[in-house]
Amino acid sequence: MERLASRLDAINAGIGAAVKWAVIILIVVQFGLVLGHYVFRVGSIMAQESLLYINAFLFLTAAGVTLLEDGHVRVDIFYRGASRRYKARVDFWGTAVFLIPVLALLWVYGLPYVVNSWAELEGSIETGGLPAVFLLKTLILFAAATLSLQAVALLLRSWLTLREAS
Repeated sequence: MERLASRLDAINAGIGAAVKWAVIILIVVQFGLVLGHYVFRVGSIMAQESLLYINAFLFLTAAGVTLLEDGHVRVDIFYRGASRRYKARVDFWGTAVFLIPVLALLWVYGLPYVVNSWAELEGSIETGGLPAVFLLKTLILFAAATLSLQAVALLLRSWLTLREAS
């Protein structure tokens, strides 16, 4: 089980390493938009939408790796100083009771949403906008997939910790 959890961790770590370069693209596009607007008095709806796409790409592709690195927001008044066994119990039940049901809802409602978008090859409602909203919506399922993988890894690790402490 540890080996499987490590493999799942490696998938998300690899995704995180592969997409971190998008931060640089985000900065360059934002700088270009500001420069174009304030210096040259020009603008582009496509460039503005690309900023939204890059931002969504970063956050949705990094969801799994953020869970891997325990970077999601947590109220850890009791968790921070707790024993390893207590943390494993909180992680196990928190994942099973909260994360897994949310992921199930994300899959159940997200899949038809994305499939419909692909069926229409949905594009921007703005004239001159990006014609790839269907790709943007696909990131919802990508986030669900990476979070699902990491949820399994977290459940496995927590279970192993609880079993070894028994």
